[in-house]
Amino acid sequence: MDHQHAHHHAGHAGHAGHAGHADHASDSSVADILDLDAEVVGSYLEELTAWARAHTTVAPRTILDVGAGTGTGTWALASRFEAAEVIAIDQSPVMLDRLQAAAAARGLTGRLRTVRADLDAGWPPIGTADLAWASSSLHHLADPDRVLADLHTALNPGGLLVVVEMDAMPRFLPEDVHPGLEERCRAAGARNGWNAWPDWTGHLERAGFTVAEERVFAIDVRPAPPAAGRYAHRVMSGMRDRLAEHLSAADLAALDRLLDPADEEFVLRRGDLVVRGARTAWAARRA
Repeated sequence: MDHQHAHHHAGHAGHAGHAGHADHASDSSVADILDLDAEVVGSYLEELTAWARAHTTVAPRTILDVGAGTGTGTWALASRFEAAEVIAIDQSPVMLDRLQAAAAARGLTGRLRTVRADLDAGWPPIGTADLAWASSSLHHLADPDRVLADLHTALNPGGLLVVVEMDAMPRFLPEDVHPGLEERCRAAGARNGWNAWPDWTGHLERAGFTVAEERVFAIDVRPAPPAAGRYAHRVMSGMRDRLAEHLSAADLAALDRLLDPADEEFVLRRGDLVVRGARTAWAARRA
């Protein structure tokens, strides 16, 4: 879930981890958002990790989670590949502390190794792996092409790299509630570089990978779980704070109603929320 500029999470609500430089004052808040994202939409990872497994040529013994954040991908990978050790790489000690606590609670301490590393400063000495996973982390690095080359070297022959990106901010409102509001907010965010990432295909190929497949995973959670209201509140608050100069007065007024505890439209009291979004994933193999 995304991190080089940690304060963006309230707007992006990206599923990310800290791979590069972090704003340490914001790490706890970012971690909370990542955990909300996992609680609300994390079920899509079952399909995504099954897809990743179908692209592996050997059963992974060692997996790298690059920019692990609070461990959403870490636990999905550990569940899918039950015999593998997972090495979680993150720049933030806050994230790594949460990972270690969660590993203990899940009985997975023996299968998890955490590595604190700023990947903008260089690749850590962690040995080789059979599978690497980078979810919403590459696009926050200063030189992602160098890190992709490092990942290519770190993977064993035939090893697989899975890159995942969040397509845009999630949507929560039914179609007949403030029609078009969230799409206009998403468009304004895109114009201002929120959650921007490149088509990684060319970058992967230049690093020496062969791209086996690119796939979009749609997310449509309905009925929304109880945590969806808190997640929606964080996302909408971020949009209201950071896009105020780019939205119409009518759209700002609509957001204000959704964020006002005294208003009947207050998002934390709504029972009609749905959660829609998408992730794009690349499966790339080291020849």
